[in-house]
Amino acid sequence: MTKENILVPWDFSQVAGYALQHAIKFAKLLNTGISLLHIIKKEKEELEVSEKLKIVVNETQEKYGITPEVLIKEGNIFSAITEIGNEMAASLIVMGTHGIKGMQKFTGSWALKVIVGCESPVVVVQEAPKDDPIENLVFPIDFRNENKQKLVWANYLHRLFGAKIFVLLPSETDKLILKKINQNLLFAKNYFADHGINYDIKLFEDKGSFVDFTIDFAEKLPNSLIMIMTTKNISFQDYVLGADEQKIIANELGLPVMCINPRQDLSKAGSFN
Repeated sequence: MTKENILVPWDFSQVAGYALQHAIKFAKLLNTGISLLHIIKKEKEELEVSEKLKIVVNETQEKYGITPEVLIKEGNIFSAITEIGNEMAASLIVMGTHGIKGMQKFTGSWALKVIVGCESPVVVVQEAPKDDPIENLVFPIDFRNENKQKLVWANYLHRLFGAKIFVLLPSETDKLILKKINQNLLFAKNYFADHGINYDIKLFEDKGSFVDFTIDFAEKLPNSLIMIMTTKNISFQDYVLGADEQKIIANELGLPVMCINPRQDLSKAGSFN
């Protein structure tokens, strides 16, 4: 198994093909390889699946000049993506889905559970990538201290694509929460200034949903990617009823979303140097 490849869960579906196309764009910029992961229920399926995957590999090589590595694992899809991704220290995990309905079909009501278990960022896609590179990063901020960890990846994607960052701020009347949001904003502004990053700030002032505002704002920008911080220890009720993260990840507009998981080793401000 090649370490630090981009991992693409593969089930021969159209959206898996979209995920592979997105992964190829990242791989060419990152100068890394791609690993296709297919999960089988029984060992006897391996030979047939292996032959089908050879066709995918050959087609990918001919069309894009990249030869993906193939990983076939017997087990449960709920845990296999996390286990393999963490074991190989994947640069990214790029996963295709058909929105809310597709995510539930793909991973049951535990879609976020799969994503938050991965140490690598997970890019969730519903459509094929556009020909142009990512131009805009949509960066919603809230009161959680972990929001600062998105800055590392925002800086990375900014350097990779030359993308502009749009920081979205929720409206808040609670003084304590507002204080924490403003602290995160100040930290982000200082970080962007120190790294010479082009950014803009947009305040959500309507009475509607900040989640809907985030999705609608991203939709108006060309070639945008939404960056979110996932919630650790999210409750079972959130999975069933639909957490804000899931609403963004499985947005009805089919926009790609990068999910970044909180890490203890990056929990201090000094870690962002």
